[in-house]
Order: sequence, then C-alpha cells, then structure tokens
Amino acid sequence: MNRKKMRWRAILPSMVLSVIVAGCVNQTVRDEPVSTLTGASERLVGYLPAAELPNSLTLVPPPPPPDSSALALDEDISRRSFSLRDTPRWALAISDADLSFPHAAATFACALNAPVSEADTPRLYRLLRRTLSDVGGSTRAAKDHYKRVRPFVRNNQPLCTPNDQSWLVKDGSYPSGHTAIGWGWALILAEISPEQTNAILLRGRSFGESRNVCNVHWHSDVVQGRNVAAGAVARLHAAPEFLADLEAAKAEIAAVRGKGLKPNRDCAAEDAALLVQPSLAQ
Repeated sequence: MNRKKMRWRAILPSMVLSVIVAGCVNQTVRDEPVSTLTGASERLVGYLPAAELPNSLTLVPPPPPPDSSALALDEDISRRSFSLRDTPRWALAISDADLSFPHAAATFACALNAPVSEADTPRLYRLLRRTLSDVGGSTRAAKDHYKRVRPFVRNNQPLCTPNDQSWLVKDGSYPSGHTAIGWGWALILAEISPEQTNAILLRGRSFGESRNVCNVHWHSDVVQGRNVAAGAVARLHAAPEFLADLEAAKAEIAAVRGKGLKPNRDCAAEDAALLVQPSLAQ
C-alpha cells in the first residue's frame, strides 16, 4: 500500500464523522422510486400532479448502445471511480446517498453559507421535501422503460450502500433519479441565493457524481438525470404554491444570514472530500 492510500485510510474515520453529520448515515433511504421511499420523515406530496410531471421518456435519448463510444466512456469513468473506495470522497458519497429528512435538507448548507433546517428555514425545508417528489418522479417513465442494469451488477465491485443492493438490482439505472433531485435542488437554490450560484451548482454536480463514486450509476445516467431535473424545475415555475414557497425561502435565507448563523454541516471536511480525485491508472 502506498503512502497516499495509507494516509487516507488513517484519517478516514474522523472524516466520515465530520462529513456525515450528527449520525445521519441511513442506508435505507436513497434514490428509490419516490413512491417507496421511507425514512426519518414521511414524504410530502409534490407541487405537481403526476399527470403534469415532465415525461423523461420524451426528454432523454436511449441509453448508450453496446460497442458505442458513449458506453466506453461510462465504463471508463466507472473503473476510475474504484480508486475512491474508502477515501473521504467515498464517505461523502454515502452521505449524499441519504435522501431522508432532516439529513438531506443540509446538503447545500455549505454552498449556501447558511443553515438549512426545519427550525431555521421552514419554508425552504418544505420546498426541498416537496420538490424531491416532483423531480424524482419525473425520471420514472424512462427508468421503467429502459430498465438499465446498474454498474455494480456488471462489474461485481462493491457499492457504497450495500443495504440498498436488493432494491437497486430491480430498479432501472437510467436516468439517475438521485442526480435529478440534487440538480433540481441546485437550480432552485441558485435562484434563491444567486450570489452563491457557482458554489451551489458545483455542489449539485458533485452530488450527482457521488452516484458514480457509489458504483450505482453510470456517467450517462447522471448526465441525463440533470436534463430531466432542468425540465422539472422549469415546469415547477408554473405552479403557484411552488412560487410562493420560493419567495418565502429567499426571505428565510436572507434572515439567517442577517443573524450570522453558520452552515449546519462541516464545510472544511466537505471541501476536503471533494478534493479527492479518482486515479488516472486503469
């Protein structure tokens, strides 16, 4: 084992404790079909009726065919991600996999430079819970149609949330619902706090990439998850309840900043985890 790997192994336990805040590791809640998600809190109904959700089957192309350059890229990115196992980036990917509340609410707290919680930002907290249903549900048509096999089934390598393996095997990989949710939140939060746009979108991108790190999604699943999210967020802007909560959330973020409240995540640990890059070795 080289010195670099030994160093990461030595600091990993403390990094895991820092990145995954307040004992929030919950390997029962991930990017399951929205109708079956369970966790620390009941799922809220979205802002849009099911019939008004964007149809991912019309928004995304078919997944990469065999022997295509796009599939070769998927496989290459998947192989490179193996080097991140048991590093702080792997620990952050485990944290990102947890879509339960209150844990997921603080995903973008560092990027926002503000706490996000039911106590400090109740309307934003509700907005995130409701849009999880809208954006995640928008991926379902394509997932059910293509039924793409997930990377860990093909490569027989570990996934970062082994307790999820039984349902992930049955759930289509394309597009990534988890990525769609994270990118949808990023787009919404960038509108709520435009001065933090770059940091928010960077965190939204890394949130989706955590699915590659976890060995549960291909690169193209993640890319098309973002496309579905963009369509869902655009549609949400025609929903009056969403627009009302959006304006209220803007006021809440301004208020917590005015009080000087700090993010409810360990931002130094998160930044350190995001600096860990996959090995270039094949």
